[in-house]
Amino acid sequence: MEFLVLVTDAVRSTLVDVLPILAVILFFQLVVIRRPLPNLRRMLQGTAYVLLGLALFLVGLEEALFPLGELMARQLTDPAFLHGVTHREGMALGWSDYYWVYLFGLLLGFSAAIAEPALIAVAIKAEVVSGGTINPWGLRIAVALGVGAGIALGTFRIVTGTPLHWYIIAAYVVVLAQTVFAPRAIIPLAYDSGGVSTSTVTVPLVTALGLGLAGTVPGRSVIIDGFGLIAFAVLFPIMTVMGYAQLGRWRARRAQR
Repeated sequence: MEFLVLVTDAVRSTLVDVLPILAVILFFQLVVIRRPLPNLRRMLQGTAYVLLGLALFLVGLEEALFPLGELMARQLTDPAFLHGVTHREGMALGWSDYYWVYLFGLLLGFSAAIAEPALIAVAIKAEVVSGGTINPWGLRIAVALGVGAGIALGTFRIVTGTPLHWYIIAAYVVVLAQTVFAPRAIIPLAYDSGGVSTSTVTVPLVTALGLGLAGTVPGRSVIIDGFGLIAFAVLFPIMTVMGYAQLGRWRARRAQR
């Protein structure tokens, strides 16, 4: 019964959120373009599926993904666990004692990006548009490596409490430098890949991880330190995708020589 109440509330909330989108589409279709909607029955059926799917997804976030990310963060930063791993009972913990947190962030970011539906869709379209020259799995792995590296570095920032803007400014400097030297055909795809890497799968887990870490690491603020991991997950895939293209171009030139 409690589950049905949760789903009903989520469906009601989702319907309110989706109504403006439907209103814009219907206005342009019926008033501006002045044509009836094709396949009306199929569209209504698809809209119902979207509403139900979004509602179930929101319930899953609240009941599983958010608690899971926060639970893992609390367990990995538990002083009893860390002292047991480092064998330094009674001594103050340093940033190097949290290496399991960094490894977890790396693997979580990589696996979440690989499973990201938006990234899969972009990779498939990139292969079709490029005539098969862009390998979808190569693109997905390059993006996933960037997300994993970004999340690992982001967890390090939370543990150490260093200012977020230092990392963001340095990352943008690297991205701008790569943009100058990377193949022109890959630059728009690289920037888009950074956006689609943070969607329905990655964002809930990464957000929960950041909030959990900031809430359990001594001296950290949930508001100041808990957010910001998503910025790492957006920026670093841009670097890895352009780096992947630059490496491919270098190998091709080397083979020609």
